[in-house]
Amino acid sequence: MSFLRRFPRLTSLPLGVEITLLLVLKIALLTVLAKTFFAHPEAKHMRMPTASVEQRMLAPTPTHSATPQASTSPE
Repeated sequence: MSFLRRFPRLTSLPLGVEITLLLVLKIALLTVLAKTFFAHPEAKHMRMPTASVEQRMLAPTPTHSATPQASTSPE
């Protein structure tokens, strides 16, 4: 544990208080970032019908052939 003594503490507060303050600061910063970047859609006028979205998202994926088709252009 002597290697930990090389790094000085940033404050003289008890360790529990320091950790609590850092957690509160982190939660506040994450909340501000979430409200800033993820709270509202970029374009409010762009709405899609729910039925169309559900049909597109829940539809099975089409199967494609594994080998690409060769081009028929004359050379």
